[in-house]
Amino acid sequence: MPKKTNIAPSRETDVSGHAGRVSAIAGSLVGSEILKIAADVRALVASGRDICNLTVGDFSPSEFRIPEMLEHGIVDALRRGETNYPPSDGTLALREAIRSLYSRELGFTPDLASVIVTAGSRPGIYATYCALLDPGDRVVYPTPSWNNNHYVHLLDAEGVRVPCDAASKFLPTRESLASAVRGARLLALCSPLNPTGTTFTAESLRAICELVVEENARRGAGERPLYIMYDQVYWTLTFGDTKHVHPIGVCPDVAPYTVYVDGISKAFAATGVRVGWIVAPADVAGPMSGLLGHVGAWAPKAEQSAVASMLGDDAAMRSYRASMIAGLRERLDALHDGLAAMRDARLPVEVLVPEGAIYLSARFALAGRHAPDGALLETDEDVRQYLLKAAGVAIVPFQAFGVEKDSGWYRLSVGAVSPEQIDRMLPRLQHAIEAIPRA
Repeated sequence: MPKKTNIAPSRETDVSGHAGRVSAIAGSLVGSEILKIAADVRALVASGRDICNLTVGDFSPSEFRIPEMLEHGIVDALRRGETNYPPSDGTLALREAIRSLYSRELGFTPDLASVIVTAGSRPGIYATYCALLDPGDRVVYPTPSWNNNHYVHLLDAEGVRVPCDAASKFLPTRESLASAVRGARLLALCSPLNPTGTTFTAESLRAICELVVEENARRGAGERPLYIMYDQVYWTLTFGDTKHVHPIGVCPDVAPYTVYVDGISKAFAATGVRVGWIVAPADVAGPMSGLLGHVGAWAPKAEQSAVASMLGDDAAMRSYRASMIAGLRERLDALHDGLAAMRDARLPVEVLVPEGAIYLSARFALAGRHAPDGALLETDEDVRQYLLKAAGVAIVPFQAFGVEKDSGWYRLSVGAVSPEQIDRMLPRLQHAIEAIPRA
């Protein structure tokens, strides 16, 4: 069942007993759970431990380099003197290149006025929230999902969590969303999904989009519409027979209510290059551009120039994508096969087949058991710490992605590890699990 999350920030006092020096929203913002785990990892690495770090949703340049064409294009643009302000909505060349990319690969050509370039994808998500929500407006989002709970908090909105489980590959369905979207202002979706590496099918996404169209048709003239924010930043990274699907492609009638958030950070292993974009209905895109202009959240001009050239070279795009997917699949398949072998050996392990992105979902059903030293593994956090220390594997529990209860499920991310690191880790992990007495 959907769960409402009303966040009422407290006005804490400082050490002098006076009212806090920052706003209630800033003072009560919860920090990144993944960054907290990173501190544990750094400490062990500094002590000389061999750690297979599967926590970061990023790429190690030693494992995945950005495309040479992109790298050289940025340097060449800087040498040409492209170091001044770009247009606040993006250079014309890049916006046209995005339109062409969507026409070639996604089957629709956005209006030029609908395309806004941003400094990575996060400003696009934030601008979507800011442009569509007033305090108290309802945002519906599945759990697990990335950072929606934090954006809800920043906008003082009302979050409605829709818990999902392995039976639906942790993706929402029309049935799970039907009651939640009544009266809501925004439905936040992502595919391939961070943190699970799973994807919508055309049938499942079409049913959800039809629900949104029906909900908007039901609303009266004085009611504001329900929008979909579709985060598809991993869409070029799908595996096997999996094909990326998107709202307008499966349900053209949902176009007036759909905002796409996208970018190069994952497609080109270029998280630090900071080029993203929004594709939104033109009447929504204008206010979004105004918001971003005041914040100054535009991508650097040299990077925009290089990305425009890269997106326009279909052969270079396909060549880089094939190489990157091969590298990701090698790592994900090794992890999946190793965990599946533990499952088949009747160890308390579950694993989903990866479909896209850089993530694998795995369950270690160890809560309630005792570690070899007798310590009770009471929570997912206890299990995480045990596996880090005993097996040298760093993973992220789904609680970091809005899940409230301990479930035993974790995100494993492969963008910053080598195949050799995975191969060395798997026997350690099996030994650490086998060392726990059976319940």
